[in-house]
Amino acid sequence: MMKIALFGAGNVASHLYRAFSEGNYATVSQLFSRDPAKADFVSSETEVIADYAQLKDADLYLLAVSDDGIAEIAEKLEDRGNLVAHTSGSTGMEVLKKFQQHGVFYPLQTFSKNRELDYRTIPFCLEANSEENLEELKDLAKSISEAIYEVNSDQRRGLHLSAVFVNNFSNHLFTLGNSICKDKNLDFKILQPLIKETVSKLDVLLPADAQTGPALRNDQETIQKHLNSLTGDRKLVYKTLTDSIQKFHGKKL
Repeated sequence: MMKIALFGAGNVASHLYRAFSEGNYATVSQLFSRDPAKADFVSSETEVIADYAQLKDADLYLLAVSDDGIAEIAEKLEDRGNLVAHTSGSTGMEVLKKFQQHGVFYPLQTFSKNRELDYRTIPFCLEANSEENLEELKDLAKSISEAIYEVNSDQRRGLHLSAVFVNNFSNHLFTLGNSICKDKNLDFKILQPLIKETVSKLDVLLPADAQTGPALRNDQETIQKHLNSLTGDRKLVYKTLTDSIQKFHGKKL
């Protein structure tokens, strides 16, 4: 069984810990966190530490921390000859180049600590500095998921950027939509079937082919009514996205 020392106690670390614990391929022998109180999701079988001097040998040191935290930990860790990998989408593999064996173990998903996920469907994007290390990460990923991809650092940065657009930005638009509903004393749940259908269509259509709405139709009357009802950031976001849709689809304002 692969022995892992997991660094971090945030959303990604908590879900990876859960995923490893549900399988029988790997065990998290130690969890490193600067604030051990945050590691409230670990079992008694895992030693929680906050001191590098307490760190024991493991097959894999897995850094599931913030991008800034990766560089900080890499600087303080000594190279013991074992595999060291991080889980970031936007940080290159080169941040770990001081280690003889290094790689990236990036789960492309949005993680909330107390929300259950089907780990088998999560894409794991892998990179390593040798075929042997890549195979080691593949075997670990296959014990969790059925969606495994070899992705280099440049491609992974592109995936992370795309993920910000389709997940973080879209969720902010849901937040703005919810705020408009609140202003009109409406329940946001009324919009949820629309949101679900918008995503469901992408199983059979390209995003550009699934586009609908007043911007695509160049419905100036509706667009102006909407703009007149908006102020501040909401108005700016509406106009910016309308312009973007029309430019992409060759419409004229």
